[in-house]
Amino acid sequence: MKTKTLILLLFVALNIKPQEINFQRPFDDCNIKGSTTIFDYQNKKWIYTDSSDALKETLPASSFKIINTLIALEEGLIKDENEVLKWTGDYDSTLYGSRPEIYKDMSTKEAFQLSSLWVYTGFAKKIGNEKYRKYLKDCGYGNGVIYDSLDFWNFGPFGISPKNQIEFLIKLYENKLPFSKRNMGIVKNIMINPEYKDFTIRAKTGWTKAFGNDTGWWVGYLEKDNKMFFFATRLIKKRAVDNQRFGQCRKNITLEILKQVGAI
Repeated sequence: MKTKTLILLLFVALNIKPQEINFQRPFDDCNIKGSTTIFDYQNKKWIYTDSSDALKETLPASSFKIINTLIALEEGLIKDENEVLKWTGDYDSTLYGSRPEIYKDMSTKEAFQLSSLWVYTGFAKKIGNEKYRKYLKDCGYGNGVIYDSLDFWNFGPFGISPKNQIEFLIKLYENKLPFSKRNMGIVKNIMINPEYKDFTIRAKTGWTKAFGNDTGWWVGYLEKDNKMFFFATRLIKKRAVDNQRFGQCRKNITLEILKQVGAI
């Protein structure tokens, strides 16, 4: 009863009608389990569909490409979002996946948006775990537990919670991370999703298939009419369970929750 009262008071403070709120509905519509965590930047309010899940750490998958790109820029591995990265010709569907669209020369921006694994494992070879651990600690990103793997963000003990994802994104927005302002600006620009015309979303998806699960992310922030909402949606299902909408539901659920809280 106390939790429901606190949620009601929050909705009143945000001028949201309680009858418009049904956080479980979008998850039920997708027949999937997970959570969406939101931070209303103007009102400094956290909104959870599941406050317990918001604190649980799992692999970040390709949402890690946000900080990975920042590190690559800071280390001088790439100059900007337009630098063309030459494909090595090392085709390995086991490591990189059966995705013909990524096996080519591409710009940093395209590599980010297509989640090109060969590009980012190439960065990992040059950065090394010691530097990764320092950057992660300095940024307050994740649990810092990484072992020798070229894609430790997809497999292994490394983890981050939805709430931590948002805390990191807030620092990025406020230019309070240990990277140059220029490099943070580049990453903010390549995060822009051109799919949305009525508002601006800067975000990154992620999807890993470790430990017998599909774990899918969509993390970022929405800007509209001088309002700012940070979000982190994470969905988890058993790989043996078929759900063709799993990928799209990461965005569908997030947008529905954002509508419910009055962001859009």
